[in-house]
Amino acid sequence: MLKFRPEMNYGVREGSPCCSGRLPLQPITVRGPPPRPRKEPSPRATATFGFLTAGILLRYLQEQNRPYSAQDVFGNLQREHGLGKAVVVKTLEQLAQQGKIKEKMYGKQKIYFADQDPFDMVSDADLQGLDGKIVALTAKVQSLQQSCRYMEAELKELSSALTTPEMQKEIQELKKECAGYRERLKNIKAATNHVTPEEKEQVYRERQKYCKEWRKRKRMATELSDAILEGYPKSKKQFFEEVGIETDEDYNVTLPDP
Repeated sequence: MLKFRPEMNYGVREGSPCCSGRLPLQPITVRGPPPRPRKEPSPRATATFGFLTAGILLRYLQEQNRPYSAQDVFGNLQREHGLGKAVVVKTLEQLAQQGKIKEKMYGKQKIYFADQDPFDMVSDADLQGLDGKIVALTAKVQSLQQSCRYMEAELKELSSALTTPEMQKEIQELKKECAGYRERLKNIKAATNHVTPEEKEQVYRERQKYCKEWRKRKRMATELSDAILEGYPKSKKQFFEEVGIETDEDYNVTLPDP
């Protein structure tokens, strides 16, 4: 169905009653051709599809040889074969009615499994042998999984390590850096204006003296400003701005350790 579009005149001429405002312009509905009738599949195609579906389900139950609900069978085969749930349920019921598979009620749910008559009888000794094989294979799988984890860890470590060309380049850069340090050390040793131990000690003492005085004056200024702020009606930041006080924190300056 197509809706009316105001920008199209739909064959209406100017000056006509529709355009003169005397008659309201009504929406025009254009109907398309009727839909084609859905073509139903032929009985032969339906029978072929049902035969193939029955073969897929029967082979699956015989290969797995364990009980399944219709939902389980649908979930396991839907992605591979694209079977619908209704088709799976109907086909399983038909196979059970034909005696090709067995059906059993488990509570409110139906369980389907392959007919056990075609299978050979297994003795207790054979079952014990199969259990032993299962244990051995389980241990082997665990061992292989452990080996895979070790290999994955080793591969990750090797992938993050430098390659041989990268290591050679790194060695050359380190040698060049070491040569620069040796040249710098040689120039320092050759210089005549070395600082004596006494001069070095004097510099340390003066630094300690100035830092102590810095710390003392900062503490005095903090105590004085706190005393003023007790009766000051505004905030500490506003007080500093009005007075013009600049702190170490304003310039990201840290007091050195004593």
